[in-house]
Amino acid sequence: MRAASPCRCPASWPWLLGVCCAGILLASGTAGAGPREPVPPPRDGMNVLFIVADDLRPALGCYGDSLVKSPNIDQLASRSVVFQNAYAQQAVCAPSRVSFLTGRRPDTTRLYDFHSYWRVHAGNYSTIPQYFKENGYTTMSVGKVFHPGISSNHSDDYPYSWSMPPFHPSAEKYENSKTCKGKDGELHANLVCPVDVAEVPLGTLPDIQSTEEARRLLNIMKTKNRKFFLAVGYHKPHIPLRYPQEFLKLYPLENITLAPDPRVPEELPAVAYNPWTDIRQREDVQALNVSFPYGPIPEDFQRQIRQSYFAAVSYLDTQVGLLLNALDDVGLSNNTIVMFTADHGWSLGEHGEWAKYSNFDVATRVPLMFYVPGKTSSFARPGERVFPYLDPFTHVSDSVAAGKAKKMVELVSLFSTLAELAGLWVPPVCPEPSFHVALCTQGPSIVQHFNSNEEEDDYDIDYDHDYDIEDDHEEPIAFSQYPRPADTPQWDSDKPELKDIKIMGYSMRTVDYRYTVWVGFNPSNFSANLQDVHAGELYMVGSDPNEDHNIYNSSLHGNLVRKFLRFLRR
Repeated sequence: MRAASPCRCPASWPWLLGVCCAGILLASGTAGAGPREPVPPPRDGMNVLFIVADDLRPALGCYGDSLVKSPNIDQLASRSVVFQNAYAQQAVCAPSRVSFLTGRRPDTTRLYDFHSYWRVHAGNYSTIPQYFKENGYTTMSVGKVFHPGISSNHSDDYPYSWSMPPFHPSAEKYENSKTCKGKDGELHANLVCPVDVAEVPLGTLPDIQSTEEARRLLNIMKTKNRKFFLAVGYHKPHIPLRYPQEFLKLYPLENITLAPDPRVPEELPAVAYNPWTDIRQREDVQALNVSFPYGPIPEDFQRQIRQSYFAAVSYLDTQVGLLLNALDDVGLSNNTIVMFTADHGWSLGEHGEWAKYSNFDVATRVPLMFYVPGKTSSFARPGERVFPYLDPFTHVSDSVAAGKAKKMVELVSLFSTLAELAGLWVPPVCPEPSFHVALCTQGPSIVQHFNSNEEEDDYDIDYDHDYDIEDDHEEPIAFSQYPRPADTPQWDSDKPELKDIKIMGYSMRTVDYRYTVWVGFNPSNFSANLQDVHAGELYMVGSDPNEDHNIYNSSLHGNLVRKFLRFLRR
């Protein structure tokens, strides 16, 4: 497929409108091929503020975490529907972001690493912002929305997805530099990195710059009276855990506990373990001389990592609070949908693991909430502030989520959900195969679950007895996957390149269980050999919520195998 050639706009066009051509190439032979001209949005359509955090597990007050101070996100949750069981499709940045922004699963984007661009590697799939742009919205990207680099064509998919070139904070280039002052007084490239913001390069941090730019764009949109889709991607709490040092005061080290299950479970297959190699490359972790791959981090440093992760979350919360407060400042809180989520979670010592790179809940489960004025909360009265900024150092959070939906949902459903909420035509469900189809999604809209506060059905499955799957009524499933280069931990186990992937771990999560099967994978034709089973995992999350006791080898589960195969083949 040929790349799109850039087009030039007349000098008289306002810069705000971005490129003058739609720049949309459909895959060869696709019906309706050719540019799709933007059309005006619905007269009563709402703006969209799309907020995505990086590596954020649901360590938030609104998700029941009593330690973490997140008053601004909690306040958003109190005016939103909050999904308690939302899951990413792969627990690593680029594949997850491409997946939810296109509404396609990793096996369809064919992106499992960081080294390909889906439009030329798999299919010329539309994205969420592209779809809004084609429907008359001004679409804008601030910070880390797409993962930068080859996976977004070194352009954050501009001009396809965005009306103007995406904004990246200038301080971003210092994220992995030696800016962390150690006990020796020297600067290091550490994992744990509280800083004096005035002393770091440029005297600022990337997320601070992103908030400032997003606030500026909101003012412009208000002045221009433009319908907009504004995506804001925050870097934290992604490593390095670099944040303003004052946030440490919120988390005295004596209050920080270890993970409830800090040891590697005996029944954990070696292929399932992530050896957190990116953590090991940080100077402060290297100094610990932790053995590879299973050597534990000393307990005192485990507490420091957890302390800094929580501090980074509170720092993130302040930026979200300032951004939401800007909606009030420009008078747009009554006509802007706000979605908040993360690309995946992050292990904090559970199973002896750190970072993401696995199929466990701690790596795949994410916060997900939608604020829809007039639907999830009443419209604000004249002069009333919907999102007043809340200082985490002084505010005692008492917010309760407006609606807690317990259905199992997936980030691959964001495309169709936002389209429905905005009053746009909802793209159809993708056929199989769908590589030739530009506009479709593999995740159904979850708007139907917005009022789902009731308890989930109890399926009462007895895994000591096999039975016919046809006797079981269908249960909601969240589906994730992760690649590995070998059956045992390697230095590239966390982030194998496509050519080195030999095994794919497919994982089903329901309200009752997590079932994972690790099967042979051929990277040359992107095919999984479902008969070549390397290992399996089965956790009954009702009695084993931390997923510590793998009963795969001690129970019959032919019904799960059939369900697993049926899902993969559809």
